[in-house]
Amino acid sequence: MNLMTDSLPSLAQRRFTLATDLDGTFLGGKEAERRRLYDWIEGSRGSVGLIFVTGRDPMFIGEMCASGALPWPDYVVGDVGTTIAAVGRDRKIAPIPELEADISSLWNDSGERVRTALANVPGLTLQPTPFRYRVSFDLDPDAFDHDAKVRVAELGLDWLISDNRFFDVLPKGISKGPSIRKLVAHLGMDENRVLVAGDTLNDLSMLACGLPAVAVGNSELELVQQVAPLGHVYLASGHGAAGIMEAISALDLHPNPPKGDH
Repeated sequence: MNLMTDSLPSLAQRRFTLATDLDGTFLGGKEAERRRLYDWIEGSRGSVGLIFVTGRDPMFIGEMCASGALPWPDYVVGDVGTTIAAVGRDRKIAPIPELEADISSLWNDSGERVRTALANVPGLTLQPTPFRYRVSFDLDPDAFDHDAKVRVAELGLDWLISDNRFFDVLPKGISKGPSIRKLVAHLGMDENRVLVAGDTLNDLSMLACGLPAVAVGNSELELVQQVAPLGHVYLASGHGAAGIMEAISALDLHPNPPKGDH
């Protein structure tokens, strides 16, 4: 992978930035399509920026990038929007304190309260990762007791179910959409030159936030139903990386778009 250097322009100066979910989206589709997209990004760093907007935590992202499975992003909106971080030249993913201050305040060290309130809820299995500003569970939809949603609301927090497999508890009003918009504004980027990409319901706030958006071809049906009426959301036929390439070309976001098979 190419190393980012001081000579690269800021994201505000680049022609186009992809802000993408990982699982099912940037990591989705055929291996050949993923490689074509990743190689295009790496070969176009002077004009193309990359932001990961994901439910994954910085440690996972760092390991995937260090292994060569993913290109390094410029910034990360991780942990379902509760982490907003920059990627340094040393490859460390470092939170941006001024962008996370309200996230921390809204969370108010609620981890133990959440774990206690949901400890015995059928269908929820606590994920072991010690996230900073969220608590996450694996979800068994057949056994799940929907009273968990009421318990979370009584704590003054938000819940989110995605891919019918995950149940996240988040600070009130915090999710991928508000956090990517906050980062874009902080960096002084042209909103019309940022493409957000996703495939599950935890991407809904991002796809609906008003930035140019693509729901890739393998998206959850419920996500597609909710974003279909939105004029700024492109519904791709290609899965994963192929759908992203399709949208870059269809929306004319870069003069030399990556070539997908469509």
